[in-house]
Amino acid sequence: MTGPANSSLRLTTARARRDGILLFFCALVAFASYDAFCKWMLRDHSAPMMNLTRYVSVSVIALVWLLREGGLRLWRTPCKWLLLVRGLALGIVASCFMAALVHMPLAEATAIYFTAPLIMVALSPAVLGERVGRAQWAAVLAGFGGMLLIVRPGGDLPLAGTVLMMVSAVCYAAFQLLTRRLAGVVAGPVLYAWTALICLVVTGVPALATLPQVMPRAPDLLLMMAGGACSGLAQLLLLAAFRRVAASTLAPLNYFQLLLAVLISTFVFQRPPDGIALAGIVLIMLSGGYLALRGRQAPPAPPAPLVKPVVARPKD
Repeated sequence: MTGPANSSLRLTTARARRDGILLFFCALVAFASYDAFCKWMLRDHSAPMMNLTRYVSVSVIALVWLLREGGLRLWRTPCKWLLLVRGLALGIVASCFMAALVHMPLAEATAIYFTAPLIMVALSPAVLGERVGRAQWAAVLAGFGGMLLIVRPGGDLPLAGTVLMMVSAVCYAAFQLLTRRLAGVVAGPVLYAWTALICLVVTGVPALATLPQVMPRAPDLLLMMAGGACSGLAQLLLLAAFRRVAASTLAPLNYFQLLLAVLISTFVFQRPPDGIALAGIVLIMLSGGYLALRGRQAPPAPPAPLVKPVVARPKD
């Protein structure tokens, strides 16, 4: 290849990397903003109603994406049971996370939630058959030690909120593991739509069963749906970032969202974590960052595909 061609390729790659990282940071800001928005709105509205409006918006985005891709048929996709379990896992995450936010400070809640990558590493030998070395196990244990500093006996975190957030972290780890199993097997729009519609059902049933006597006003409903659309678009930003930059490059940057949660909790809600909890948050960030960087240096072999990969049909 000629010199100018090499230079052009390097410029294109550098531009894609820069754009991907920028898109990833935009997604993290959107997720952190939506969590703060939910914490604010939960003062006047129920957690089930917040989840319902969120997944109404996300489902609309999913259906629009499907139509743009030529109307891929949801039921003809492979691995339906895994898709169902994956959607149920995220539905539980949404329900538990939102309910916990009613009682938990944003910083500590987000920190417990961010133990999900550590849980994923701990479960990967059994679920994916991946090898986890001693240094990785040490990082996982250190991260769990950080969580214990946050939820320590004698602390002021409510037990119910803490348990709900732990359940959310475990289910999110399962969701991520299933995502890795289905990557390259199910087309992206179909994967997104299955998850959105299942979460709509999982969160919609409790919302309809616990309708408040006084329904939110139309401006509030529209505001909640706009917030839900923000979270759905953040997922699309993530997908766009991953198309440009390797996941192993972006993984260590995830903890920027945790830093944002600490700042928002401190300066917006006037609930800064105490010194011991802050030490636990830092320990979780360092442990997760180490695992992400180690994975970047020596990525594990991908699991064998469950079925022949499905390629989305190009539009006419």
